[in-house]
Amino acid sequence: MRFLRFAVALLAVVLLHVAGVWLVPEFARVMDLFLVLTVLYAMGGDTLGGMLVGLAAGLCHDVLTGGLFALHGFADTLVGYGLARLAQRLVIDHVGGAFLVAGAAAAVQQVLLAGLVLVLLPEPELPEPVWIAIRAAATGGAAAAVLLASRNLREGLAERRQRRAQRLHLD
Repeated sequence: MRFLRFAVALLAVVLLHVAGVWLVPEFARVMDLFLVLTVLYAMGGDTLGGMLVGLAAGLCHDVLTGGLFALHGFADTLVGYGLARLAQRLVIDHVGGAFLVAGAAAAVQQVLLAGLVLVLLPEPELPEPVWIAIRAAATGGAAAAVLLASRNLREGLAERRQRRAQRLHLD
């Protein structure tokens, strides 16, 4: 069931990324929805799950952007693992915490990508620091919004089940 939920979430991220790039060409420069998916799964504290989600999401990002293959896959794998290890030690359950953690993860990912590009390419093109900050804020905001929406949806479904159970209760 977890794999099916992840596959649906990855498909939704791919569709949102394609639609975002189609509508606003600068979307991929500002927002990394694949990293949001990695962060949200890694916040559960499962290191293997964080790594695998980061790898799959990063490789999908590499395939869609047409850049150096496996660059995002490697960086997102490291971010997923590191964040899952952090989540084992800290409880990141608030929306503000998710914003900060996802923003920091986006900044770390950009630094990792810059380091990989410096090592792998003869003439590297590094991102500007302003865009790193913008991307960190946008990714943190998206992660916080998704966490808040999923929490509200879960609470609404739980209340609906509880009302239904009270209505069907026979004495």
